[in-house]
Amino acid sequence: MEITRYKLYKWSAHFIIAFTIIIFAYSYADEIDKVTIARVKYDGGGDWYNDPSIIPNLCKEIKNRTNIDVADDQEIVGLESNKIFDYPFLFLTGHGNIELKQEEINNLRDYLLKGGFLYADDDYGMDKYFRTEIKRVFPGKELKELPFSHNLFHCYYDFPDGLPKIHKHDGKRPQAFAIFDDFGRIMILYTYETNISDGWASPEVHKDPEEIREQAFKMGINICYYALTH
Repeated sequence: MEITRYKLYKWSAHFIIAFTIIIFAYSYADEIDKVTIARVKYDGGGDWYNDPSIIPNLCKEIKNRTNIDVADDQEIVGLESNKIFDYPFLFLTGHGNIELKQEEINNLRDYLLKGGFLYADDDYGMDKYFRTEIKRVFPGKELKELPFSHNLFHCYYDFPDGLPKIHKHDGKRPQAFAIFDDFGRIMILYTYETNISDGWASPEVHKDPEEIREQAFKMGINICYYALTH
């Protein structure tokens, strides 16, 4: 049977299309398998968007130092969106007011009870606002200070004295608070009087000494490692 030039062209075209689809599917699946850190966007006037370099810089260090496959950049997500369920790690920061709608409160509660993790880092000035809104998320639960013996401080790097002090703020000791689920897993981690995430910013932003930035990255890796393994 003679194979015409037209049929060869047709088969070649089909092969190219099929090959392209397969390559795209593998690339897409690979991207889906990556862990993406999502930054929480909120109302109220607080600067949820500050220091845009911090998450990409942390992700770079996580990739270089661990076997966790993280995406190179953050995603931005509102708490009312069901997209939050696509991300195992939510990050929230800012200097001021936070106002959450009831829809956001309900969705965040559902996300956390289903295994999600929220890390909030006070960038100086959001403490009372964050505590007020989190009380709405879990009225029956309290933010409890973590003891230095908690696994969060030892799961990857060892921090025998708890949180490192990254920025001075009011000069108080750094504290880590948490809200747990019924099985003892941290659902919400809140760091106060340290500003861990400022230490992830590019060097020219805050001009922190390299040893301070190193401590911030190590603690950030511990937080991410804990969130993804518990």
